[in-house]
Amino acid sequence: MPFFFFLSVCCCLFILFLFLSELTGFIATEIVNELYVDDPDKDSGGKIEVNLNISLPNLHCELVGLDIQDEMGRHEVGHIDNSMKIPLNNGDGCRFEGHFSINKVPGNFHVSTHSATAQPQNPDMTHIIHKLSFGDKLQVQNVHGAFNALEGADKLSSNPLASHDYILKIVPTVYEDMSGKQRYSYQYTVANKEYVAYSHTGRIIPAIWFRYDLSPITVKYTERRQPLYRFITSICAIIGGTFTVAGILDSCIFTASEAWKKIQLGKMQ
Repeated sequence: MPFFFFLSVCCCLFILFLFLSELTGFIATEIVNELYVDDPDKDSGGKIEVNLNISLPNLHCELVGLDIQDEMGRHEVGHIDNSMKIPLNNGDGCRFEGHFSINKVPGNFHVSTHSATAQPQNPDMTHIIHKLSFGDKLQVQNVHGAFNALEGADKLSSNPLASHDYILKIVPTVYEDMSGKQRYSYQYTVANKEYVAYSHTGRIIPAIWFRYDLSPITVKYTERRQPLYRFITSICAIIGGTFTVAGILDSCIFTASEAWKKIQLGKMQ
């Protein structure tokens, strides 16, 4: 009798364990990703929002400017809208923070002294990139992507007169939550090189270039939860399966016990 009580307790504990495991899986959301060819954010007007935060510790703020150009003919020197320059090192350096938009065509934007009234003799383009991101900010626990791949890029030990090329491949990314709301962001891969560039007059005019192109492939992340009917089916299967196995064990033990009693009775006779 104690054994059957022990078996019943074990079955109940086993059912409880599996039930809690299934309940955790049912409550938690899973993120499914897929790839397709499309422009996901058609309401953007063909624009991508860019957030740039970069420090140039050896270049005065009045010399720092942002230039934007692309294959649609845009050529803007000294972009100043939604940008801020913060002096560093007692005014010897500058932190540039800019929020601007680019067209969804190949192009570039670059930090340089091109918009300065008077060009410095030896502009120092050593820098640290704190942030370069595109589109909406995504902070989702189970989504790990290169949304800010250049964060922490440190070129302070580079040649001060060197130009820097960051070649970006931008990948559109869509995140759809449980309510169906979509957020549009962009991941990117990056390669870089540095070199000394001379102007047509023979002067060295360095710059920090971000040359970009867009991938036709879109990555989509979708939040999903296990359907209720599947959860109920799993619970029924757990309960039914556990009691079936327990019944089989009980039957086997009972049969073995009866056989053992008969053997003992046979020996006594």
